[in-house]
Amino acid sequence: MSNRKLIVMALAWLGTVGPSIAADYSDPTWPCIQRKVEDLSLGLMWPHQITESEPTQNSAEIEEIAGLLALRRIELEDLQPQVAEFAARYNGDPDILGLVFQRVFDTLSKRRKRIIIGIGEFSLNQIDMAEKIDLTRVEMEQALSADPPDYDRVDALEEQLDWDQLIYTDRQRSITYLCETPQIIERRLFAISQMLQQLTSDQG
Repeated sequence: MSNRKLIVMALAWLGTVGPSIAADYSDPTWPCIQRKVEDLSLGLMWPHQITESEPTQNSAEIEEIAGLLALRRIELEDLQPQVAEFAARYNGDPDILGLVFQRVFDTLSKRRKRIIIGIGEFSLNQIDMAEKIDLTRVEMEQALSADPPDYDRVDALEEQLDWDQLIYTDRQRSITYLCETPQIIERRLFAISQMLQQLTSDQG
């Protein structure tokens, strides 16, 4: 059987098991319902021009506040007072706040890219497992059709099939969270952008 046919079979199997599998199987490395957007645009999130400057005495403060904003485990509401105090210290300078956002964008974009690559690897591993399950079923049918049937082989294959299906199903339960994570990061970036824009001196 050709690799193309095996992938199609595997994708069909994926589609019967997980409700979060995309309707479009043209990209086997993307099993998500969500549209795949590999790269985000800084310009679509930040309306001001960002001028990269040489490291200065405020560089450490920029890196510190950007590092906090990039930590997804900290709610943005909890950081609002600290960010507002930082912005006030620089009189809402859009250049400074733009550098903060750029640092956050670079950090979270790289993290998001790694997650997308991980989803691709996860999807291909699931395809491989689905292919293995399908081939085991074929071998079981052949063992049962033998004359006489090879029940010892059927028992061994059935045990292997049960184990593989358990692994596959267990992994598949995590696909919803995996697929949502890139969008969660994207939404955080937009929220950070809005927070910082509201604190700039030329927001109007």
